[in-house]
Amino acid sequence: MSNNPVLTFVLMDPPYENARSTSALRLIHQAVSKGIHINVFAYEGAVSLAFEKQSAHANPIHNRSLEEEDHPTTKQWIASIFEKSKETGVKIDWVQCGFCVDERGVFEFSPNLRRNGPGELLKFIENSDNVLVIPTR
Repeated sequence: MSNNPVLTFVLMDPPYENARSTSALRLIHQAVSKGIHINVFAYEGAVSLAFEKQSAHANPIHNRSLEEEDHPTTKQWIASIFEKSKETGVKIDWVQCGFCVDERGVFEFSPNLRRNGPGELLKFIENSDNVLVIPTR
């Protein structure tokens, strides 16, 4: 690995419930854009951020079709972060808490991610320059 800094993000919130999840994804994207290596430990509802069965939707309340609504999914956002990492040459290690995946039944997630336990978070913390925990309320 290079001399680039390493940041660890700890995410807890599920997608679409509040701005914490989207703010975290924005921060991660910016860090990757700046050449910072990233670790993500997703647990609790955050394991749903990369759920492969997410789908975009129309907005009948505002009379917009699927195409007009152009609603991104968090799984697409995460995929774009991994694409950006290829451009910038940084490493992303994204771990889905296995207990949380099991409890929520969100077994299908991006192959870029891996499943592991809370001990992996300790390793992330020990090997990071800084850690940002984005807790639930």
